Amino acid sequence: MNQLRLGIPKGSLQEATLQLFARAGWRITSNSRSYFPAIDDPEIACTMVRAQEMARYVENGVLDAGITGRDWVLETGARVAEIAELIYAKQRLSRVRWVLAVPEESAVKTVKDLEGTVIATEVVRITENYLRHHGVSARVEFSWGATEVKVPQLADAIVEVTETGASLRAHHLRIVDTVLESATVFIANRAAAADSWKREKISNIALLLEGAIAAYSKVGLMLNVRRDDLPGVLGALPALKNPTISALSDPGWVAVNTIVDEEIVRQIIPKLKAARAQGIVEYPLNKIVL
Repeated sequence: MNQLRLGIPKGSLQEATLQLFARAGWRITSNSRSYFPAIDDPEIACTMVRAQEMARYVENGVLDAGITGRDWVLETGARVAEIAELIYAKQRLSRVRWVLAVPEESAVKTVKDLEGTVIATEVVRITENYLRHHGVSARVEFSWGATEVKVPQLADAIVEVTETGASLRAHHLRIVDTVLESATVFIANRAAAADSWKREKISNIALLLEGAIAAYSKVGLMLNVRRDDLPGVLGALPALKNPTISALSDPGWVAVNTIVDEEIVRQIIPKLKAARAQGIVEYPLNKIVL
């Protein structure tokens, strides 16, 4: 039987990735001691790998495909095929930023002010390329973690990843510039992407993961309404929506089914009720495949 060797990111992306796969239709079970989680698909063999190392293992063919950040693909210089961009991170559905940061009281205002200084980061190659682009010469030191605490005693500035900036503010750091914006990506070994069976399996996984992400912030709405009241109900729905309208057994009534942003449902439902809609049902979505 054919089997796809799939890398699951261990660490900060792990829980969000397992939840995403569950919404996409795959249940992956693991424990803290196992690097080989079980998955309810005999055509997939999972391995837990840190995101920082994922691209290298995929490039070398140890894994056929994996999920990591585009930042780590760039940092390692790995030659892999990018299958899909998956906009999710540890805390929310968003990209992340690698930012140049200094202590709040620092005199540094721009990257040019860092000439001859020391910068601590996990992404040495990305940082060196950024400095080279700006014509700045500084010593970039690799940080094994806890980078925020390196300034000002051990470094003059840091390049660190952030989703919201909250951790940097908590450590009294000020963002000077964005070095790189990155997103989670689904990557594949180039030979695996050229194999017909593996290519189809990888594409199907990507399709369903993208569908699960698309459904995260959406909900479905179903309701019944008299035909005479339908214009008022449609007017209460968000603009540019195309609901499905179906006939009911009573020719004077129709059913309306649509998808809306979850964050606005609390405003829409009272408007629908006021427009004489009945039997309004809100339901969660696992996937939206366009």
